[in-house]
Amino acid sequence: MAAKSKEISKQEIVSHYMNTCLEHEVVPKSVFKFCSQLGIEDSQFYKHFGSLEILAKEVWLAFHENTMKALEGDQQYEGYDRRSKLLAYYFSFFELITLNRSYVLFSLKKEQGIKSLQSLSELSKLRTSFLKFATTLIEEGNEEKKFSFTKHNTQIFSEAAWAQFLFILKFNLEDDSPSFEKTDVAIEKSINTVFDVFDHTPLENVIDLGKFLAKELFAK
Repeated sequence: MAAKSKEISKQEIVSHYMNTCLEHEVVPKSVFKFCSQLGIEDSQFYKHFGSLEILAKEVWLAFHENTMKALEGDQQYEGYDRRSKLLAYYFSFFELITLNRSYVLFSLKKEQGIKSLQSLSELSKLRTSFLKFATTLIEEGNEEKKFSFTKHNTQIFSEAAWAQFLFILKFNLEDDSPSFEKTDVAIEKSINTVFDVFDHTPLENVIDLGKFLAKELFAK
């Protein structure tokens, strides 16, 4: 096979992967076929990704990284309190996935309906980065507390924040309101609720958070 000289960036590969999934309504069968469609050598793919499975994870990581880039580019962001920072993250993240909703639905809504998001491997890189972000916010809150017994366990509470994130993600997938306005309401209500719980309740069980959110968000 003649060598292909076309150079391509990591972002271009990600974008082409998303388009390929949507156009064919199935993930590429192999790296070889994917690269042939793209007109590049396999080596260019492997320069950035170890497999198609890793590439799928990178798509969701890119959503997070682009969200953080947008927030960090806002001069006012650093002056926000923790609640406002988390709200800004959620609104920016879900605005971004709204722009890519067709792929999001393809990725998370397979033949059997909405997957169990908690165990979905495609979200693993996003989860790692989100936990770091949440941990930073929790540590900021702990610095404001005078007594060690009032400080929050960063591991437990970052996992609780991830549970909340998945809850809103699932809510968004099922949201059929115009401009997904119900998701915006759910984001604001859940974050306000969670911060009230975090600040006034000794929450040490992530399962309790899920039950609490379900009760608060869907109460008639």
